[in-house]
Amino acid sequence: MTNNSKQRHWDQIFNSKPNESLGWFEKDISYTLDFFPTWLLDTPQTIFIAGAGTSQLVEALLAMGHRLILNDISVEALTKLRKRLDEPGNVTWLPADLSKALPDDLPPVDIWIDRAVLHFLIEEAAIQSYFVSLYRLVKKDGHVLLAEFSESGAERCAGLPVRRYSLADMNARMVPAFTLKKHAHYDYVTPAGGQRPYLYALYQRSQYS
Repeated sequence: MTNNSKQRHWDQIFNSKPNESLGWFEKDISYTLDFFPTWLLDTPQTIFIAGAGTSQLVEALLAMGHRLILNDISVEALTKLRKRLDEPGNVTWLPADLSKALPDDLPPVDIWIDRAVLHFLIEEAAIQSYFVSLYRLVKKDGHVLLAEFSESGAERCAGLPVRRYSLADMNARMVPAFTLKKHAHYDYVTPAGGQRPYLYALYQRSQYS
């Protein structure tokens, strides 16, 4: 699938369905927020949200005073989100495919949040490109939250194959430059009532990496 065809695929999904019916929609975003230590979100941070889509998480983080870099491959998703937010000044909009190199002028970030993007990257070159960007942007002592389909999760999502992750798979990409701080298996329930087993893992970057 080419970059243009991937964008068209996701644009069509976000254009054809209301947010509340999307398979990854979370009305209650407390599980994601609560996965971070409380002190971390008490002061303004620069946060990169991979595959922000139309997530409710965005408003919650803005209300806390954080600066956001909102990424998605779908221009349609970011357009809908931009209209909903009414152009806040502390947001950088980044329509981009994370399987490709990101712009050089992006600022370093304190927190990288990925809920359900990495598992759509199937080819090794695409996965490596994703982690090159992550390693380049996350500050020393910065945090990364990866929330992907677990080994017992679905094999496909949104009409596309996915790569399911074990904790060992995630650690192989993150350790030793990052230290695993917390992990958990979480059964997300879709708006249609289906269960989607996820693996959540929070890492902190070593100040020496």
